Amino acid sequence: MSGMTSDPHEQAAILIQALPHMLRYDDAIIVVKYGGHAMGDEDKARQFARDMVLLEQSGINPVVVHGGGPQIGAMLAKLGIKSSFAGGLRITDKATVEIVEMVLAGSINKQIVGMINAEGGKAIGLCGKDGNMVTARKAGAVHSGEPGHDEDIDLGFVGEPAHVDTMVLNQVLGRELIPVLAPVAAGVDGETYNVNADTFAGAIAGALGAKRLLFLTDVPGVLDKNKNLIKQLSVADIHALIADGTITGGMIPKVQTCIYAIEQGVEGVVILDGKQPHAVLVELLTDFGAGTLITR
Repeated sequence: MSGMTSDPHEQAAILIQALPHMLRYDDAIIVVKYGGHAMGDEDKARQFARDMVLLEQSGINPVVVHGGGPQIGAMLAKLGIKSSFAGGLRITDKATVEIVEMVLAGSINKQIVGMINAEGGKAIGLCGKDGNMVTARKAGAVHSGEPGHDEDIDLGFVGEPAHVDTMVLNQVLGRELIPVLAPVAAGVDGETYNVNADTFAGAIAGALGAKRLLFLTDVPGVLDKNKNLIKQLSVADIHALIADGTITGGMIPKVQTCIYAIEQGVEGVVILDGKQPHAVLVELLTDFGAGTLITR
């Protein structure tokens, strides 16, 4: 928030607006799914890190879950490993899942941890394997989606959250530590699985009984037919908007993940634009809000 205004009266007005929100979220768990283009820009990444530190210092418990699709793609290309997709999901063989784990639980995870620490926080990097936090089951085959091809395609080592054990997170939260989670998990079969980061975040937020799950995306939120932002939706509204063609394309799996998170026990899920400066603070600590809030 620093650097916004030098007028003490304006600063006081901002604080007066923020305080009731801070009290509302005092000691609450806020899970933030961080990914997409918000991650690629260094200034925005630093801003994001600063926001997480500020939340923690305000008595809120942030938990960060990150993706890394573009970075995985770049590393696979660099190593000459070819990637193919089915139904929008990466087909992950043994060689690919090793790289996925290396990039997600290694370089990206520690980069975010480092950024938060550089801004004065104490971040701790974990993945679904740590303390058996998330156990995955193998994802079902998907329809190829290719014209003229009617077969189902096995995605390989792509998993879905089967069970969440919050023990490690319970030890970490409330101790000035900010957990940063990579969506890699072990299966019951002992294999390593790549889990969709949105679904992983939904499962974690549900198991922790989070007050909010924030999806930082590349869009302002859910838009109506006139491309205006819809501020609030219920689960029933979403089903209606999918049925009448208002919600289409890549937004459908996004809102379905929101519904999944609410079914898991999250109080409210917000889709907001991660490219907007301090989007998380605007959403949580101002009267304006920043995206679309979805509740039961």
